[in-house]
Amino acid sequence: MSHQDYLNLLKAEVDRIDQAGSSKRQEKIILGFTDENPPRAVIDDRKYYVFNSNDYLGLKYNADLKEAEHEASKKYGAGPGAVRFISGSLKVHRDLEQAVARFHGRDDAILYSSAFAANLGTIFPLIVGQAKTSLVRDNVLVISDELNHRSIIDSIRLANLAKENRAIFKHLDLDHLETILKEAASKYDRAVVITDGVFSMLGELQDLKRLHALKEKYDQEFKHGILTIVDDAHGVGAIGETGRGTEEDAGERADVLIGTFGKAFGSDGGYVAAGQTVIDYLRESSATYIYSNPIPPSTAGAALAALELMDTDEGRELTGKLADNIRYFKEKAKAAHIPFAADSRHPVQPVLIGDTLKTKQLVGELFTEGFLTTAISYPVVPPGRDEIRVQINAVHTPESIDLLIGALAKNIT
Repeated sequence: MSHQDYLNLLKAEVDRIDQAGSSKRQEKIILGFTDENPPRAVIDDRKYYVFNSNDYLGLKYNADLKEAEHEASKKYGAGPGAVRFISGSLKVHRDLEQAVARFHGRDDAILYSSAFAANLGTIFPLIVGQAKTSLVRDNVLVISDELNHRSIIDSIRLANLAKENRAIFKHLDLDHLETILKEAASKYDRAVVITDGVFSMLGELQDLKRLHALKEKYDQEFKHGILTIVDDAHGVGAIGETGRGTEEDAGERADVLIGTFGKAFGSDGGYVAAGQTVIDYLRESSATYIYSNPIPPSTAGAALAALELMDTDEGRELTGKLADNIRYFKEKAKAAHIPFAADSRHPVQPVLIGDTLKTKQLVGELFTEGFLTTAISYPVVPPGRDEIRVQINAVHTPESIDLLIGALAKNIT
């Protein structure tokens, strides 16, 4: 086979994806955002209401974050210069780690370039260690929720475990998880349970209180116990009275918490918060920390400002406004007979369609009427569970939500 034959195979695969209606590469080019309330995206000189953003608190528009970003860039430069073990850590990065630790009530925290990099860099060394010389090479069983994020799935794949060292429990079914733990206790030295805190396709929350109870119940059954890892990228800032995520909502904590600044905190980058021993170990073993540059100092400055804002009156007002907007959307969607995921308490409020081409067509019709929404189809969700993922933000107004409800009702019925 020639090189051109291989390129023809790639083109055929792209054509197949296009024909299935699930292509993702034709992104809209946003020229900027307006200063009105709520801010609207400008595309080809037309304004659009934004209902597909993970910026749940609207902090990317916040003047204090933008000022903090500017000041950090002036002080430290545009980029970090190198990885931290080579050129050292900028104070703004260390300040941010300490702020994350305080925010989540942990001993310490560690920064990554993204939440995806945080999962890759954390899950792998906590499962199998960093090298053949590592002491962390016991007989481990890794147990994952079946609908975990792709970054968790890829992280487990990277560990290259034997089939018998991997298990999947049915989505949100902690009875099934308990069955797996019972059977595993006599066979494995250690168990690692990994789950999303919020499953971002339907806005579902994992039951962390029950998960913690299962850890407590079976921890002594394993030679090296049970380690719980929760990726709460969509939870922090968006769930809990003070925005501390699904842990605050459940009143229980995971052993290792993975989060991001790139969603509700309006900035970018990922992080892990945990006990000091875990963080020290990750600084010595996590490839995406050791060998990748940290986030730019400007980005760290904005993220630090976001964390500081959360415990102020302004932060509490934003979390309250987000909760009000979610309730308002749900009331209006129900009254308009729009098929949405009624159980979600999260800003993700998916409109359930179930057909790939119809979902893509509806998103196109909404775009024509001035709304940015996103079609979610296989392989992001299972076949037949296509949806329009509506995402509510604190900056939305009742009027903008009313307009979206009207457009949805007109185009769906």
